[in-house]
Amino acid sequence: MTKEQLYKELSYVNHSREKRLQYANLLIANPELVKPLLEILFDVDDKTSCRAAWVFEFMCGENLDAIIPHLNLFTENISKVHLDPAVRPVAKVCEYLVKDYYSKHDNKIKSALTQKHKEKIIEACFDWMINDEKIAPKAYSMNSLYLLGTEYDWIHPELAMILERDFQMQSSGFKARARHILKKIKKV
Repeated sequence: MTKEQLYKELSYVNHSREKRLQYANLLIANPELVKPLLEILFDVDDKTSCRAAWVFEFMCGENLDAIIPHLNLFTENISKVHLDPAVRPVAKVCEYLVKDYYSKHDNKIKSALTQKHKEKIIEACFDWMINDEKIAPKAYSMNSLYLLGTEYDWIHPELAMILERDFQMQSSGFKARARHILKKIKKV
């Protein structure tokens, strides 16, 4: 399948779990399609990029190791994503990566995720925290930054400051997650 054919196929993707899973499985079965999918995802002003992001998130949820050959492309471009329906799945993939990296179990992400990749994820997560994003990307970013802060000692104070500053202006969902993260930071 060419990039153009994949682009056309993405028009059939909708919010249904069934469709996103169908195309995620197509990618898992055809890893050569991951790079063209990411190229479509990072064509950030095209609405189809959102559909690519949904499929990419589902693929990573099913088989996170499929991202490994594309970590440079992914991390170099995540900060460019700005359409709401694409930001949420990209932030979720960042959370998947960070959770796997800091998990107690051995996995391939631990050796594949480099210092530079983590720095790009940190930068994107802080951007999502301080920009006017919806609650989901902020929640995924809080989790990612909390875990990254166990390695980078400057992150927890910065994250706590942002959470405390924004607390009163945010939704109840944000407040609940922020309280949880702040409690964990204070224990460290």
